[in-house]
Amino acid sequence: MDGWEKICNSLHGLKPTLLMVLVQTIFAGVNIVYKLAANDGMNLSVLVAYRFMFGAAFMLPLAFFVERKKRPRLTWTLVFQGFLCGLFGGSLGQNLYLKSMAMTSATFASAMTNLIPAITFVVAIILRLEKLGWNTMAGKAKVFGTLTGIGGAMLLTFYKGPDLNLWNTNINLLETTTTHHAASSTQSHQGGANLVFGALIALASCVCYSLWLIIQAKASERFPCPYSFTALMTMWASIQGTGFALCIERDWSQWKLGWNIRLLTVTIAGILGSGFMFTLIAWCVRMRGPLFVSIFNPLMLLMVAVAGSLFLEEKIHLGTVLGAILIVAGLYLVLWGKGKEIKKVAQLVPENNSDDQLGRLEIDIPSSTPRDSHSRGGSSGRKEVAEDKEEEKRDSQGSAEVLGGLYIIP
Repeated sequence: MDGWEKICNSLHGLKPTLLMVLVQTIFAGVNIVYKLAANDGMNLSVLVAYRFMFGAAFMLPLAFFVERKKRPRLTWTLVFQGFLCGLFGGSLGQNLYLKSMAMTSATFASAMTNLIPAITFVVAIILRLEKLGWNTMAGKAKVFGTLTGIGGAMLLTFYKGPDLNLWNTNINLLETTTTHHAASSTQSHQGGANLVFGALIALASCVCYSLWLIIQAKASERFPCPYSFTALMTMWASIQGTGFALCIERDWSQWKLGWNIRLLTVTIAGILGSGFMFTLIAWCVRMRGPLFVSIFNPLMLLMVAVAGSLFLEEKIHLGTVLGAILIVAGLYLVLWGKGKEIKKVAQLVPENNSDDQLGRLEIDIPSSTPRDSHSRGGSSGRKEVAEDKEEEKRDSQGSAEVLGGLYIIP
């Protein structure tokens, strides 16, 4: 029975890690259907707008029924934080990423997203949401783990090496769509100016994603309802994304959805990518902080590479395997460091609680002696009782001050 309890406790402690692995798996699936929709000629700004429309339509009723009894009062501060999360994590962040991909390349844009853990780490330290703790093993593990994960993701992106024929599924989902991107793909190499500007836009999208995680961490302190906050965020993102897409794309044929890959893409990206996934991210940010969530981002590249080889007939290279090893190693180091910090906090809390109880116990002991004196009879006895009470009161106050200095944390 004890062994079963240990297994249950271990699984409960691994819940944030397992959920973030699930988040990155969903993210990889969203990237695959993004490729299919882009290959079919769908405007990606319109895709972002539809994604958050579907996400808001899914999350609003779900949040209303699931958290209707425990949802705190919604303030203007929370509404503004939801607006900022919808902007940085939704409409602005997504459109900046897609624009940078159009001006550079998909490989370059995806490689730039690996800067998100480092940016989040720096911003979280500045805002005191994370402690650097360079003098501790846990702090060093977080720093080296973050750098190792970023290095592995860069290696996976830029170094190919020989092909590794691990499996052959003979499945290519791109053949189910009509290719329309040949003309637009030549626009990504129009000169050095576009490359520099595209790199700056990609960096801005990384900053947006980091700010989204930081603001979410702040909002979760006052509003611990992940479903409701995700619904608020996707609602704002749908309004912002639709307004931006209407300014960019005036061709109404791009807004038509039929029973094709476009409808499937916005449904998966909206319900799973914006609804379910954002809710899990909000929960993990509240439980482990923004750095914990951001460090899983390079894992998405590995999953996209595996999914591409399974469903798009893309090749797996030696660089993919070597980069994957470094990503997993960096992830393990950060998780080890975070685990050490959590154990340290958990060890300090019971000690403080026991000290408070000891202080209260020592203070309450003297108050029991005057009660025994009520057994004395007569008026003289009552006077003696009154004098004893005053004396005991003075003694107990003095002992309380001494014991307070010894045991009670001010």
